[in-house]
Amino acid sequence: MNSPFEAMMLLCFGMSWPFSVAKAIRTRAVQGKSPVFMIVVWIGYACGVLHKLLYSLDAIIMLYLLNMILVVVDLSLYYRYRPRGRIARMFAGDLDVSR
Repeated sequence: MNSPFEAMMLLCFGMSWPFSVAKAIRTRAVQGKSPVFMIVVWIGYACGVLHKLLYSLDAIIMLYLLNMILVVVDLSLYYRYRPRGRIARMFAGDLDVSR
């Protein structure tokens, strides 16, 4: 392994995804999650994979791929559990029902 600090960075940052996925599955609540943020992070991981493939292939690529998978799972859960329609927004507190 040529990049122990890169590995530690990916491990530390990647530890948040399993907790996020588990919470979304357990509570079916995704308020506060940003799909744009998750997509940007996924693009960052994809750039890391491309760098590894083109310039510096080593085992660290597996951490990038694992994190990419977890981001896709979290993003999928966001779209599965996001509030839909007027009634869902009302229960989420996003809709003014005083009218």
